Amino acid sequence: MKGLCLKGEVNKALNFHDKVLAQGFRLDEISYGILINGVCKIGETRAGIRLLRMIEGGSIKPNLIMYSTIIDSLCKDNLVNEACDLYSEMVVKGISPDVVTYTSLIYGFCIVGQLIKAIGLLNEMVLKNIKPDIYTYSILIDALCKEGKVKETRNVLAVMVKACLKPDVIVWSTLMDGYFLVNEVKHAKHVFYTMTLMGVTPDVHCYSIMIHGLCKIKRVDNAMNLFQEMHQKNMVPDTVTYTSLIAGLCKSGRISYVWDLIDEMHDTGQPLDVITYNNLIDALCKNRHLDKAIEFFNKMKDRGIRPNVYTFTILLDGLCKCGKLKNALEVFLDHLTKGYCLNAKTYTVMINGLCKEGLLDEASALWSKMEDNGCIPDAVTFEIMIRAFFEEDENDKAEKLLYEMIARGLL
Repeated sequence: MKGLCLKGEVNKALNFHDKVLAQGFRLDEISYGILINGVCKIGETRAGIRLLRMIEGGSIKPNLIMYSTIIDSLCKDNLVNEACDLYSEMVVKGISPDVVTYTSLIYGFCIVGQLIKAIGLLNEMVLKNIKPDIYTYSILIDALCKEGKVKETRNVLAVMVKACLKPDVIVWSTLMDGYFLVNEVKHAKHVFYTMTLMGVTPDVHCYSIMIHGLCKIKRVDNAMNLFQEMHQKNMVPDTVTYTSLIAGLCKSGRISYVWDLIDEMHDTGQPLDVITYNNLIDALCKNRHLDKAIEFFNKMKDRGIRPNVYTFTILLDGLCKCGKLKNALEVFLDHLTKGYCLNAKTYTVMINGLCKEGLLDEASALWSKMEDNGCIPDAVTFEIMIRAFFEEDENDKAEKLLYEMIARGLL
C-alpha cells in the first residue's frame, strides 16, 4: 500500500482500500496511517480527514501519527484554525501531542504571521517537558528573521543553545539573512565568520546569502571576493549565487563583467532563470542596448523560460524611454491578447510612454482598459496623467483626476 501512495496514485490507493473492505478484510492502524500519510502528502488533506472520520466508527482508534499527519497537512494548506480544532479534539480524546504535532502547529502559525501564538506553543512545549528539536527552532527563527525581529531571534537562539542544541548551517544562514534584512551587515558578516569557529562549514547557500546581501548594499567588490573564495574552496556556485552577483554588477553599471559569469554558468551547467534574465534585460535597457535586451528576451522564451510581469515591465519601459513607443505597444498588446498577467506598474509604464508622446486620448483609453482588467491605478499613474493634462493645458481633466486621487486616499 505504501507504494500506491505516490503523487497521482491517490485514487488507486483509495479504490484498493474499498476493495479490501468489500472482500471482508480489515486494515490495521499501520495501514491506515500509511494511507492517510499518502493522501496528505499529495495535498488531498480532505481525503485524509474523511479516512480519519471513517475509522473512528470502527474498531481501530485514530492515533497520534494520524492526527499529526493531518494537522501538518492542514498547516501547510494555511488552514491553521482547522488544525487547531483537530489538535483540541486529539487532546480531549487523551492523545498527547509530541514534538512533531507542536512543530507543525508552530509552522502553521508562522506562515500566517501569528508569531506570538507560535512562541506561545514553544513555551508550552517546554512547560510540558516536550523538547523542541532543531527543526522547531529553525522554523521559528526563520519566521522572526523574515519579520525583521532580530532581537527576538537572538532570544530564541539563546534558548536553543541553552537546551544543548547546536545550531546547524540552516539556522546560521537564516540568521544572516535576517541581519541583512534589517541592514545589520556587520552582524551578518560576524555570523558568517563565527559559524566556522563553531564547527559549522558554510555551504553554497550561506555564500549566496552573503553575496546577495552585499550586492544589495552595493558592496560588489566584497561580494566578488567571496565568489572567488568559493572557487578556491572548490565550491560550485548555483543559479542563485550567479544571479545575485549578476544583479549586483548590473546595478553598479559593471555589465562588462557579467558576460564572463554568463559563460561560466553555461560551462558549469547552471541554468539562467527568469530572475537572471530580468537583471540582464534591465541593465541592457538602462544602458540603451535595446537590440541586445530584445535578443535576451527572445532567448529566454526560446529556452522555455516564461517571462513574468517584471520582465515585460522592464522591456516596455526600456522601449518607451528609447523612443520606440510603437514597438512597446506591439509587445504590450501581443502579451495582453495572449493572456499574460500584467499589473498596475506595466500599465503605468505604457501610459507614461503615451503621455510623453502627447497621446493623451490613447493614454486615457488605456487607463480605462487597465481598470476594466482589474488593475487599480496607483499614485504614480495618477501623477503621470495629471502632469500630462496640465502640460497640455487640459486643466479641467487634470483637476478632476486630482480630486479623484484625493478621494482614493493616494495623495
